Amino acid sequence: MLKIGVIGAGHLGKFHLNNWAAIEGVKLVGFCDTDDENAKIVAEKYALPRFATTNELLDACDAVDIVAPTTFHFELCEAAIKKGKHVFVEKPLAASLEEARAIVKLTHESGIKLQVGHVERFNPAYLAIKEQQLNPLFIEVHRLAQFNPRGTEVSVILDLMIHDIDIILSLVKSDVKQISASGVAVLTDTPDIANARIEFHNGCVANLTSSRISMKKMRKIRLFQKDAYIGIDFLEKKTEVIKLSGEIEEENAFTFDIETHAGTKRISISSPSIPEVNAIQSELESFRDSILHNTKTLVSETDGMLAMDVAHQILDKINQQLFKL
Repeated sequence: MLKIGVIGAGHLGKFHLNNWAAIEGVKLVGFCDTDDENAKIVAEKYALPRFATTNELLDACDAVDIVAPTTFHFELCEAAIKKGKHVFVEKPLAASLEEARAIVKLTHESGIKLQVGHVERFNPAYLAIKEQQLNPLFIEVHRLAQFNPRGTEVSVILDLMIHDIDIILSLVKSDVKQISASGVAVLTDTPDIANARIEFHNGCVANLTSSRISMKKMRKIRLFQKDAYIGIDFLEKKTEVIKLSGEIEEENAFTFDIETHAGTKRISISSPSIPEVNAIQSELESFRDSILHNTKTLVSETDGMLAMDVAHQILDKINQQLFKL
């Protein structure tokens, strides 16, 4: 039985506690939280002991789930790794790129398993396209959220856009060639709305817009490639595929013919089946499995660092723009 400890029992931490309780092969040994009032509620609701210190919790578990604010990620990861504990840490991996690189180095030296909480990798709408042949040439992303003071200790790039940066880096099998970006700090001291253009060496271009001061919520990504368009709605859990129909047509696809200069083309429109998946539970289960079966985590420490690298390049571009104003 894998013994799990949770550090941080706030809004997201409670979701993690609920999901750990439903996962087989693990035992929740307790939690740490700096808020006395919240900790009392959590201890009673989940019938879990509250550990007075992080070190005491680490000594009692095999693996730790870090759901504390980003500014504490490095020190908590470092403490856990040095004790030989496996680590699940919420995104972003760390507060700075230097800290992220240090975590990667510590992880590789220790041999523990570390997974970063880029939960959109486990979104059922995204899982629905796993069987598609993906080679995007242009990617359009919109991630819009209503303002919430929680999480504003980091910019919208590290808070929201980093989800899509991670997805894009997992989809595009090429290194980044060039980045341009702009953004504005509206309600906080860091950018609240930002747009970035990422160009890859293979010719793919990704255009990302993220805002945490929108009137409506939106989490969509559109992939354009030779002979196909794929739309993914992470919020509504819907996926649409429009492509030139091959010899074997998609099941339940709507098809029609169009005339082009190259002759008649058959177009296929389909909505892939969306698996019934709890994304948070799935990512925690994948972390458990990587430990039990000694396999690579699905979102590794290196994945987390690479997403942060691109995110900080975007931040640097925005800061250069603001400096000129």
